[in-house]
Amino acid sequence: MALSRDPNGKQVWATIGAADLYEIDKSRELAREAIKRIRAGLPAFEEKPKAETFKDVADDWLKRHVRQKGLRSEAEVTRLLNAHLLSAWKDRLFHAIRRSDVAALLDEVEDDHGARQADYVLAIVRGIMNWYAARHDDYHPPIARGMRRTDPNTRKRDRILDDDEIRAVWKQAENNGTFGAIIRLALLTAQRREKIGSMKWDAISSDGVWNVPSEVRQKGVGGALQLPEAARKIVAEQSRISENPYVFPGRGDGHFQGWSPCKRRFDEKLLAALRKEAVERGDDPEKVKVGPWVVHDLRRTARSLMSRAGVRSDIAERVMGHVIPGVEGVYDRHSYFEEKKDALNRLAALIDAIVNPPVSNVTALRAAL
Repeated sequence: MALSRDPNGKQVWATIGAADLYEIDKSRELAREAIKRIRAGLPAFEEKPKAETFKDVADDWLKRHVRQKGLRSEAEVTRLLNAHLLSAWKDRLFHAIRRSDVAALLDEVEDDHGARQADYVLAIVRGIMNWYAARHDDYHPPIARGMRRTDPNTRKRDRILDDDEIRAVWKQAENNGTFGAIIRLALLTAQRREKIGSMKWDAISSDGVWNVPSEVRQKGVGGALQLPEAARKIVAEQSRISENPYVFPGRGDGHFQGWSPCKRRFDEKLLAALRKEAVERGDDPEKVKVGPWVVHDLRRTARSLMSRAGVRSDIAERVMGHVIPGVEGVYDRHSYFEEKKDALNRLAALIDAIVNPPVSNVTALRAAL
């Protein structure tokens, strides 16, 4: 025990610790230090900071960085945190997570979900650790060069679907429920998958104008778009689910989120359908392959189809919500509503011509094959 009086003259007793923990010299040293602190008006012993778990730090990062800055990736970041990071490191001491722990986690994600998702998880880990390091003197992130599982320079995609692929994907999408409807709308509107998946009923007027919402720190969107008849029909076919505000509802009151599993099942059904057609033609079904594609490729395909349909480049860019560069983008504040309407109608007409070609064209194509 150490006994002294604080600056107000009040007696303060401080327990050094159990007698078997320290030798007598060490006990006296700790007691002298405690007495000095008491006389100075301080706690007898310096309070050690609470050991923070990974979840403590991740929650603080979400609150003070992701949400405070209004990052548009919040939903996906939270999903990946829950799916991969918190499930593995929730109760781990943050300072105890080493480079080998990060590498092992990335190996597991890569094996189960692919290299791209492993890189997304790495980006979140790096973000959390760098944010924490910027707020603490004694922390050094264990992230090193070379931990990525893909090469960023080779990730840029230029994939668009050709006419045969558009026809096959559209046909399969017509019989694939919610995900199929989203696939077709992605081609018909050239909008990002997240915007289509989170489309709200109240964002679509009675005459079919879709006011594509723009959020803080989000890339540009198409704004007010007059949906072509084909797109309006797809929306009208969707069922309203109780109080859920979304055209494509998810769990509870949320919107559609199941991109990866739905895309995987869609590809399986697409391949099976194409192989069935091959058998009916008398071809070897094992030779039928489906080239790799992602939902975002449909947006690139739609942009290319607009050019093919004679849509002016600047109008196609405005449909997609891309920022117009230079002086024009700064000073031209015209809405281009009618021009975008015409662009989407041209796009829909071209898609219809591809999906439902004249019989003579189909016969000639089959003869050529």
